[in-house]
Amino acid sequence: MSAREAKQEPQGVGMPLSSPSVSLGSLGKTRCPMCMELFKVPRILPCLHTFCTTCLEKLEPFSVLALRPSDLETSPEGARPWDKPPPPPPPPAPPQESQLSILCPVCDTEVDLPPGGVKSLTMDHLAVNEVLQQNLQEDTPGVVCDLCSDREVDNRCLTCKVNLCQFCSQAHRRQKKTSSHSVMPMKDLKGYSQIGKQIMCSIHPAEELNLFCEQCDQPMCGVCVLGEHRGHTYDLIGNIIHKHGNSMRELLHSTQPHVGSLERALAQIEGVGSALRCRMDALSADIREFCDGYITAIREHRDQLLKQLEDLRIQKENSLHLQKLQVEQLLADLRTGVEFTEHLLSNGSDLEILITKEVVVNRLKKLKKADYSIGPGVDDGICFSPQEKAGQYGGYEVFGAILTKGVDPAQCILQGEDIHKAWEKQKVTFTLLCRDILGESMGRGGEHIRVSVIHKNKKDCVLKTMVQDNNNGTYAISFIPEDPGPYTVCVCVREQHVQGSPYTMNVRRRRRPHPGVFHCCSFCSSGGKKSARCACGGTMAAEMFLDPRKCILEMAHGVAAETDRCL
Repeated sequence: MSAREAKQEPQGVGMPLSSPSVSLGSLGKTRCPMCMELFKVPRILPCLHTFCTTCLEKLEPFSVLALRPSDLETSPEGARPWDKPPPPPPPPAPPQESQLSILCPVCDTEVDLPPGGVKSLTMDHLAVNEVLQQNLQEDTPGVVCDLCSDREVDNRCLTCKVNLCQFCSQAHRRQKKTSSHSVMPMKDLKGYSQIGKQIMCSIHPAEELNLFCEQCDQPMCGVCVLGEHRGHTYDLIGNIIHKHGNSMRELLHSTQPHVGSLERALAQIEGVGSALRCRMDALSADIREFCDGYITAIREHRDQLLKQLEDLRIQKENSLHLQKLQVEQLLADLRTGVEFTEHLLSNGSDLEILITKEVVVNRLKKLKKADYSIGPGVDDGICFSPQEKAGQYGGYEVFGAILTKGVDPAQCILQGEDIHKAWEKQKVTFTLLCRDILGESMGRGGEHIRVSVIHKNKKDCVLKTMVQDNNNGTYAISFIPEDPGPYTVCVCVREQHVQGSPYTMNVRRRRRPHPGVFHCCSFCSSGGKKSARCACGGTMAAEMFLDPRKCILEMAHGVAAETDRCL
């Protein structure tokens, strides 16, 4: 499993328990970031984060294939594998060992484990010392003797740097070699900074690490000098600590400025983030205030529209009801007159008819004079136009209006000079004026206008028309006739023909200048012969001979005769 795959797995055993932003400072220097308990055998990862050994062993390792040195060799600059024949296959390599790695639970850094695994990582003795200090300051039980590992600690030998129980302290004082050592009670050591255990050699546990091998760059004990470090340059740790400490301090001083730079960058980022949040909160409040006001304005406009619609309904219904009563009364009077007269003529005697004749005739004459071409005094010509501006409500522009005027196709008229006069391949434009039942302009657009232009002699010749809504009750209609001849023009509003539609429009052939000499000159130069021909090859028009004055007039104006004058 690769490092990337390990990062993508859900959190659990062997996975990071905190984000990279979590630092050990939030947990103190004595608690493991994984188990949140005091360190137990703490070990340092190469990223300088410390964890308990048992916690690190719980992490799930993943393998990274170790590359052979031949794999790391690069070809000469500019060389390409395909530019030369492949080299002979190398001899079989020994089986490759996989490198185990883990991910740091704090910073998510990929850490290669040493061959010995987690237990071969460097021990964090400073953390051990700090845990001991915290236990002493808090009087926490659990610190056991370094010699017997059984009883709680009571004293500490400052010479041997070991923690002793009461029994081992007495034995320590009785021994000849340690009788002169300084042994102090643990409660008196709370102010000391270094009270940790003596650091012993991992190879020779009975020997203290007090030497440093310059060649191997690692501490060692006196026994190691005689073993694997035989012949190496070494010295006491106290003698060389200054050299190595100073090099670390120089590296620290060159690294520390970056901390300030990153802290300033982080402060700037946090400042921009804070300003951004404040800005977003302010804009959010503005948007809510604006939208709430707009919603209130729309609701008020809605209520006003509904009230206006209700008033129109009542008004129209009252008008219709009054007209209905009048028509019902007129119908009742007419039925009475008709039924009475029919009954009189069917059942009355001659004398009875003549006696009631005057009354009946007067009534029928009066009923006959009544206006029976009665239609509804109002119509349902009410519509709602969402695009119509409706003014402002609470400072907000709102749209949507109730339009009570309805278009009457019979009152709509066509206007323009191009209605009946047109030329081929020349744009024809005229205007449709929409009006209501009273003949007044609608003053608004939005009507569905249908226009068709068809050649009378060529039914397959249907022109493409364009209708432009001027949004003021007028509509511009245009098209271009391709062929001369008569065309049928139909203009409909609400699927009804407007006034004058359909009508016939004659499209004339376009005139063009005569390419030859004037007809009159041809006529005059021939001596008035009827057989004279124009330069174009055509004969003179008969009207030239019937009306010589026309020829003279054309010559006086210098107008060339047109090709359609030639026969």
